[in-house]
Amino acid sequence: MECGPVLPDSLVLEIFLRLPHDAVLRAGLTCRQWQAVSRDEFLWRELFYSYYRIPRAVPRHPSAVSWYREFRRLFDCIPCVEVQTLREHSDQVLHLAFSHRGHRFSSCSKDCTVKLWDTERPDGNISLVHSSSMRPLNWGYTQFSQFNPDDSLLLVSGVYLGPHHSSSGEIAVISMENYTLLSRVRNKPYDVFGCWLNETHLISGNLHWIGNMTSCSVLWLNKAFQDVESENVNVVKRLFKIQNINASTIRTVMVAHCRRHDNPDLLLDYEAQTQARRAKGEQQKQHQPLLFDLGTSGSEDEDEEEAREACRREATGHGFSSGRLPQPTISGLDHVLHSRKNVGSRELQIETHVAQVMGRAYTKAPDSNLIEPSEGEEGEDKTYLLFTTGSLTYSPHQIGIKRIKPDQMTTSGPVLGEERSSEEFFDSLDHVIDIHGHIIGMGLSPDHRYLYVNSRAWPSGCVISDPMSPPPIAEEIDMHVIDLKTLREERRSLRAHRAFTPNDECFFIFLDVSRDFVASGAEDKHGYIWDRHYNICLARLAHDDVVNSVAFSPADQELLLSASDDSTIKVWRSPRMVRLAQASSRQLRPRSLLTSWLLRSKNSTLAGGVN
Repeated sequence: MECGPVLPDSLVLEIFLRLPHDAVLRAGLTCRQWQAVSRDEFLWRELFYSYYRIPRAVPRHPSAVSWYREFRRLFDCIPCVEVQTLREHSDQVLHLAFSHRGHRFSSCSKDCTVKLWDTERPDGNISLVHSSSMRPLNWGYTQFSQFNPDDSLLLVSGVYLGPHHSSSGEIAVISMENYTLLSRVRNKPYDVFGCWLNETHLISGNLHWIGNMTSCSVLWLNKAFQDVESENVNVVKRLFKIQNINASTIRTVMVAHCRRHDNPDLLLDYEAQTQARRAKGEQQKQHQPLLFDLGTSGSEDEDEEEAREACRREATGHGFSSGRLPQPTISGLDHVLHSRKNVGSRELQIETHVAQVMGRAYTKAPDSNLIEPSEGEEGEDKTYLLFTTGSLTYSPHQIGIKRIKPDQMTTSGPVLGEERSSEEFFDSLDHVIDIHGHIIGMGLSPDHRYLYVNSRAWPSGCVISDPMSPPPIAEEIDMHVIDLKTLREERRSLRAHRAFTPNDECFFIFLDVSRDFVASGAEDKHGYIWDRHYNICLARLAHDDVVNSVAFSPADQELLLSASDDSTIKVWRSPRMVRLAQASSRQLRPRSLLTSWLLRSKNSTLAGGVN
């Protein structure tokens, strides 16, 4: 229809600038003139910055073609509409993991099962296809799972209940062809989790106490199964042996395959964004499947005796225990607490000092070329082993980085790895990033360029005098962004989610990263979604209890899963996908952003409520 007396476009624009975006969309339905003004780029740029509360110094995403479409992307393509609730688990759901194709996902739970789900049903619903109980293996519960790069195997990590009430971890490898158990690997402590290095090898850990508060973490490469060819080939090989002091241990192991990053999926530098926006659009390379590392370790009596002997040589009479102490239970804290009852603080201080001296004397010097490329390997791909660690207290507060060299990618060769002199008992870390807080989660971007880290900060300027009394941690969770190309933290931390447990009760909250978004669970009964480019929180996903894990589908970032202590898995899709599904079922034409706004209002997940 046509309007009566026509107002000048400039006046209509001034009016629209004072309206909320939904009112602008409604007004655009009035007549052709108003519809044309309602799509004005200047109008939507103003609406974009005001609605999402983004600083105007932040430019538009380099790949965005218009302000209207960018507004719509952040509003219409966020998986914030609950479409299904899965209730097959009978206890807390701890972790979710998609296959690389996105056609299946796995879930781990305190009910000690690992379940497999199908995401490709014709009706769009997700269904359970298989469930395995790990109780026959004497597990307490399952805590983590991961598909290998070709989705043929599933790594499942859990807490193994061994003799004398000691708890350590174990990894099981399950075939996706017939769901048979192919192998089991010890993993200590259990919160090392483990991960895949490639299609057939995984990484695990083992821990040996060589003092009251000093230990040695050994990281092992394991073959996922033994075939005919491997009967005469090692199925395990030691990768690294790293000293831990002040009751710290290596935990949360993952692998990053850092390529040249000529086309990163995210440009965090605003100057680079501006240049990219001006340059001719270069098609983004298709990213490779995620490759993770998984750890396993077997009997290490020889290695443990070697570790104890090194300590005896360096620390006899200086507070070290010469006998084998009881193995740790929950991530080693029981061991340390027991030692504290029998050893005075002075002796523990002496032990730490001697351990530091021993570490300097018996640690292999780092190879600078492993982080800083030499002239011949400027364009060479790198594989990094990432893990949480510490140096001041038992709570994990540092990210350790160790490069895995090409000759370490297989179990062939000596079981104990490359030969080393007696002065090279421990391996050094190639790089350490201190987060200055308790790390409770990590996740890699799809291109492995950026590492996202959940942490709860320590007070500014705090001093740690007792390793067993770490500083109080904040309730707010900070999400740090680390560039693995420069090994620096980028931008300010993302923040919106919260946690409440104290230091000694902290548990892992899993996060996940897609091309455009990052999501995380929280203890405040919500999951959260942020935009990676604009650094803003876009949606909160409600549960009835703690949200432990979230996972984007690698095939479609508009599909997200969340797992909670309320024993449910919730399936979230974007308003756009919900609308398309409804239109497909009714053979109707897809509706506009106005209908998306009405749909999101109905589901009470408006992005403006969480900015």
